Amino acid sequence: MDVLEAIRRRRSVRRYEPREVEDEKLHLLLEAARLAPSADNRQPWRFIVVKSREVKERLFKAHGKAWLVEAPVIIVGCAVPSEAWRRRDGEEYWKVDVAIAMEHIALAATSLGLATCWVASFNEEGVKEALGLPGEVRVVALMSVGYPAELKGEVSDRRSLDEITCLDRWCWR
Repeated sequence: MDVLEAIRRRRSVRRYEPREVEDEKLHLLLEAARLAPSADNRQPWRFIVVKSREVKERLFKAHGKAWLVEAPVIIVGCAVPSEAWRRRDGEEYWKVDVAIAMEHIALAATSLGLATCWVASFNEEGVKEALGLPGEVRVVALMSVGYPAELKGEVSDRRSLDEITCLDRWCWR
């Protein structure tokens, strides 16, 4: 599947078949993340692959989403801010870098017949405690991964290109 097809087919899935995701496929997902671009090629990301039900249940206390406990795999995208690039005005790019890598995972998963769902609603301190993360490490997102039990047909409504694109200058009022 080419990248544009994966972009078109990607959906947020919250119900998965109860079968394991093969280690070979997980390796490919993590390789896709590893190859993602980052500001100044700093690569400030770390990924924790959660398969254990016990750990998923500990994470549940930090996010409260029962469906996520049932996902075969949860990939936790983390950043080490001290390794990330900063703009001259101090703006940090670790969130952007990890988000790009996580979307590489989502698109690679789609191309392999897997499904994912981004989870940004969680208590960061709870996730850090559940996974034993050191103080400096930041949690950017959780992502469920598995074989979809159901696939939605159409993608959610998206704005038209005319609504989101300008040429050479800002064109919205």
